[in-house]
Amino acid sequence: MGELISVPRVDDLPHRGPPDEEKSDFDACSVPVSEIIAVEETDVHGKHHSSGKWQKMEKPYAFTVHCVKRARRHRWKWAQVTFWCPEEQLCHLWLQTLREMLEKLTSRPKHLLVFINPFGGKGQGKRIYERKAAPLFTLASITTDIIVTEHANQAKETLYEINIDKYDGIVCVGGDGMFSEVLHGLIGRTQRSAGVDQNHPRAVLVPSSLRIGIIPAGSTDCVCYSTVGTSDAETSALHIVVGDSLAMDVSSVHHNSTLLRYSVSLLGYGFYGDIIKDSEKKRWLGLARYDFSGLKTFLSHHCYEGTVSFLPAQHTVGSPRDGKPCRAGCFVCRQSKQQLEEEQKKALYGLEAAEDVEEWQVVCGKFLAINATNMSCACRRSPRGLSPAAHLGDGSSDLILIRKCSRFNFLRFLIRHTNQQDQFDFTFVEVYRVKKFQFTSKHVEDEDSDLKEEGKKRFGHICSSHPSCCCAVSNSSWNCDGEVLHSPAIEVRVHCQLVRLFARGIEENLKPDSHS
Repeated sequence: MGELISVPRVDDLPHRGPPDEEKSDFDACSVPVSEIIAVEETDVHGKHHSSGKWQKMEKPYAFTVHCVKRARRHRWKWAQVTFWCPEEQLCHLWLQTLREMLEKLTSRPKHLLVFINPFGGKGQGKRIYERKAAPLFTLASITTDIIVTEHANQAKETLYEINIDKYDGIVCVGGDGMFSEVLHGLIGRTQRSAGVDQNHPRAVLVPSSLRIGIIPAGSTDCVCYSTVGTSDAETSALHIVVGDSLAMDVSSVHHNSTLLRYSVSLLGYGFYGDIIKDSEKKRWLGLARYDFSGLKTFLSHHCYEGTVSFLPAQHTVGSPRDGKPCRAGCFVCRQSKQQLEEEQKKALYGLEAAEDVEEWQVVCGKFLAINATNMSCACRRSPRGLSPAAHLGDGSSDLILIRKCSRFNFLRFLIRHTNQQDQFDFTFVEVYRVKKFQFTSKHVEDEDSDLKEEGKKRFGHICSSHPSCCCAVSNSSWNCDGEVLHSPAIEVRVHCQLVRLFARGIEENLKPDSHS
């Protein structure tokens, strides 16, 4: 990242029409070598170059630099700059030098496995890949093996079966569901190879050496938006090409010592669980089913009684309400990981063996929603997300409890997801940064009276009893990154920086200039 190539003003860009109509994308700037896509010799024979300062050259020579150009709203564009020079030897020296510098960038992928979901979102996955990503991969000399999926879980099953050692990364073209498939396949394959039992709630999971790239082509694209800052396919393809790397937390969700799923974005019980469960019955409505089910669930206004037990993330240096969002090169993620590793070393030596008894906290009540987010969960409709200050790699999840309140107050809370106001500034909303949590519904507790006694012994807390809620329904379902989990009783643990993406985090906004 430290090496720069100076880009002077140029009078000509290739492949954009006659020289007298061409305009340069650049006046003067510096391009990091790490953001150069490729360099190639430009064929000037037969090209009209009699205008401008090149008209005195008898035999001009040229080479073209393909590079990243930043645009508004965190978008990246593919830009081309052509350099002209009168000497062939000088031209070749520049080409050789730049190519040698690019060869030293070992983080760049050379061979990728690409999964394309042709059905997700608006069914444009294959077209988006062919138009936006494939040309850039070809330009950067990245070879690909492409699999167009034909049924659900095909990507996950494939990753368990094939030899993945020959690839430098896995790319998924689709929405959050497609990403989840690849995530489960890659994590599962890695644990199987390492001999780790995924069903054990306290298993120490092994990170995969392969990165995952996302070419967004879904309806929400929450993971892409929260890690890059936009759901633009060209931007994501360029992050893959330059070999960016971003470590990300993953939560494991267990029930009775059985792994249910992994989660990277939203775990939602109550409101969001009811929406996803209802929308599954209305797939014939297409994308409109989410709006329909959302309105129906809001009007139903069901609340659910239960107990949430959680272990606060004391290792983190941030908090859910500190107003410091996760950004590229995030200090909070880096420092929190270091402190978590120190905490784990102490536990290994028995210095904190009793943490489960001493630090667990318990909250009982009637809830309209219980949300746990490993990231901001931002998207086009909610640019700041469900938890604006959540961090991608700090080893924690933001646990948001929305207690029973009026429909009007709940609507006020939901509206704040779309504006700049503090969405946690309500008396009926609580938010905690946690590294583990458990939930048991009142309905399950009543069926197993021993469960509460066991909880008292384990956590050292006694929940005040609550009368039955007049609006309560027995159980909701969990929305786990867009998939329904029917078991209300779950145990969740955050695994710090378990996977890596071809991304660098959301960059700080630059001041608009003439190039934006």
